[in-house]
Amino acid sequence: MPGRSSTPPPHLKLNTSSRGTPAAIPNKHIPVCSPGPVPDRGLVTPPASPPTRDSVLETSSITFPPTKHCSEYSDDPPLFTINAETLADALEHVATQPLPNPDQVFPWLHGLHADNQIQLAFFTNRRKSARKVPRCLRGLTIVKTGGNLASSKLKGAIAPDELLAPGDTGFIECDPKDGFSVRNFQIQACKLAMVSDIIVYGDTRTSPSETIALAKRLSKAQRQYEARNGFPRCSFNTFMLSDPFNHVQEHYPHLVAIDSKGAMMGNVLDFSYWERYEMCVMSKASEISSNVFLGPTPDPALDPSCCDQVFDVLIEASDMAHVPDPPTLHKVRNMLEKQDRRGPLQLDFPSSGSIMPPSWSHAEVDGLMDTCKWIYELANPLELRRCKRKKSETDDEAIELEDIEKPRKVLIHCTDGYTETSLLGIAYFMYAEGLPAHEAWVRLHRDKGRNFFAYPSDVTLLTQIQSRILQSSPRFQGSPFHISESRWLPRIDGSLPSRILPYMYLGNLGHANNPELLRELGITRILSVGETVSWPDDIREELDWPAENLMMVDRVQDNGVDPLWDEFGRCLKFIEAGKREGGATLVHCRVGVSRSATICIAEVMNELGLSFPRAYCFVRARRLNVIIQPHLRFTYELLKWEEYQRQRRKEPLRRELEWATIAREIALMNKPYSR
Repeated sequence: MPGRSSTPPPHLKLNTSSRGTPAAIPNKHIPVCSPGPVPDRGLVTPPASPPTRDSVLETSSITFPPTKHCSEYSDDPPLFTINAETLADALEHVATQPLPNPDQVFPWLHGLHADNQIQLAFFTNRRKSARKVPRCLRGLTIVKTGGNLASSKLKGAIAPDELLAPGDTGFIECDPKDGFSVRNFQIQACKLAMVSDIIVYGDTRTSPSETIALAKRLSKAQRQYEARNGFPRCSFNTFMLSDPFNHVQEHYPHLVAIDSKGAMMGNVLDFSYWERYEMCVMSKASEISSNVFLGPTPDPALDPSCCDQVFDVLIEASDMAHVPDPPTLHKVRNMLEKQDRRGPLQLDFPSSGSIMPPSWSHAEVDGLMDTCKWIYELANPLELRRCKRKKSETDDEAIELEDIEKPRKVLIHCTDGYTETSLLGIAYFMYAEGLPAHEAWVRLHRDKGRNFFAYPSDVTLLTQIQSRILQSSPRFQGSPFHISESRWLPRIDGSLPSRILPYMYLGNLGHANNPELLRELGITRILSVGETVSWPDDIREELDWPAENLMMVDRVQDNGVDPLWDEFGRCLKFIEAGKREGGATLVHCRVGVSRSATICIAEVMNELGLSFPRAYCFVRARRLNVIIQPHLRFTYELLKWEEYQRQRRKEPLRRELEWATIAREIALMNKPYSR
């Protein structure tokens, strides 16, 4: 596995709005996941069992009772002050408390508005008791006066308008009033704030009077919520931070996510940044053929080591580019020989999916071929010299010494390092190595270690011009018109299953139903989560896939009700068995983003010892263009799995981030892609 630092480089400027919404990563999308049928609960719902000592979680908090470690500021409404030291202790204490079991907080966390009949019918089967606020929850919510989270942001801080309704009307009614969803990540911070003590703070841009006014509104909202939901008065309280933000930044930097100047401190995990960091690690530039590399656009802020690789030519694949013509290629080549040249030369090329069948032109295909030949000549001048010498021996022609140059290093790049570059990267790999399309697809991934995403149009184009590429290739031996066709290539949409770890892939049902592709990739085991593979009898007999290498996790729908926690153990044992055998396991469900992604995250946490937030970003980055979407319950179970992993490793329990913050970060990451 490539190395990864525990924290990002310090003082990285945020590319976000004042509310912290990250910019979308190009080419990614959120697929639709069907929840399946309404969960079968039988005709009669038995009464709930009385709570046992094991099922009731005794919550504790440094901020309750409020006067134990803090000072009273006013009694109407009740307000208290808290200093930075006590705040740090309180946050540390919360992070070390075990979370309630999932059955104690679901379906309440899904959002059960009294008027949302669809949500209620699906989750509660008309049981009013399911809508009651769980008594096992007690959190700590930090609210920043003014709501500008682009600077002076404490760990987990949210804006006032994320939980307060306009005026003095109390908390927002955050449960959706209509529609159905098992992924209401956007409401979790608000829901948890209602069952939390709340810390209010400001910065130099806000006045103490604004902080006091906000604290009073929050305290009044807490009293209304307590009365409406049957809590004793002052079960939850509001505190004002008595120390200025600069004091916290100086003495408790581990609590600061963004400093007063708007720079990330590197002490608090930021999901959006970490996803990009993992993408950079995963798609780091590597050599696919002599002196030719594939990778992301060099960005020292994300990967300082990219400055260590020096390239002569940078070819950027983008949607706005046109196929370069011969004069352009000739001009760039001549510029390479100039002694006063500074830095690499730039060239653009159309991105994957931009040359569309059947409307592509001969000029586009000619340009693709010319570009492949041009790159090869730059990267392999010594081989060209040998070819010319051989030709001169047979044709009595002199070698043109002025054409012999030193090898040039070429980087084919794009923003993510695996999407826009795929068309040119695969085409060049076919040309330079003399490989038909189906072999190039597999070898580029399996042998060269490149994860990439291609479009169906790329498959069609490259298979149709395959004979021309091979006929021109300096490496291909044989007839380009007598190549055995692959049975698996026409059955893919351009994308391969996603390699999460060297021995574990994440994919969809289509990947699982393409066993010939799996064999080519070295996948010897299939773990099906809720969906059954269906292979033609002739292929099943031909491949003779051992029955013990197929495992089915049944009766698990993507409905927010069916648990996966109970299956983690045997799933990971199945994956581990494949690892010991030297093979790889494909983990799949229907779409490859929720049930199977949950299992893969659990294995990454188990294998690499990562916290859930880091494991989530690790898998999300490696699923390439498809955004993983474990629903709320699966996500919560994975956070509980982190507790189990720490216990197994005999480490003290300490969450890196709390549930409300994790859910909010996921909601912000998904927001740019939401329909």
